[in-house]
Amino acid sequence: MRGQDVTTLRAIGTADAALLSALHAQSMDDAWSIESFAGLLAMENSFGLCAASGDIPTGFVLARTVQDEAEVIALAVTAPSRRRGVGRTLLEAAMRAAKARGAQRLFLEVSEANAPAIALYRAAGFVAVGRRKAYYARPAGAEDALIMAAPLDGIGRGRQ
Repeated sequence: MRGQDVTTLRAIGTADAALLSALHAQSMDDAWSIESFAGLLAMENSFGLCAASGDIPTGFVLARTVQDEAEVIALAVTAPSRRRGVGRTLLEAAMRAAKARGAQRLFLEVSEANAPAIALYRAAGFVAVGRRKAYYARPAGAEDALIMAAPLDGIGRGRQ
């Protein structure tokens, strides 16, 4: 792995909807609108973090808790910052934040074609617990989503 890009992490809120939409557009094929992010950020129990290298945003994670479970709604890292620890740093911070909010397990969905993301999630303790058939619409055809989950019981006690 090359040098770490993350120099700062900061909490995000509704005022960051335009930034998140722009980062999402740089990172994903199917970018979400500013309005979509504003609605997600306004949800009860939502939380998230933005990573930056100096003054340049490099990625974000958006999640929410529901009772004793949490869900990663979106995790995006800009192309120049991939494979530099940004995603791992954001994911680990989201896991700690979810645990601090009382979650016992963290869920997420990922395209089964996204091998780098799946490797990141597996390294963080996630395992596949389900599948959503034809969940992601793609020009070349629909892709299944893997539903993955990780226990949060070891977070904060040396397991990252």
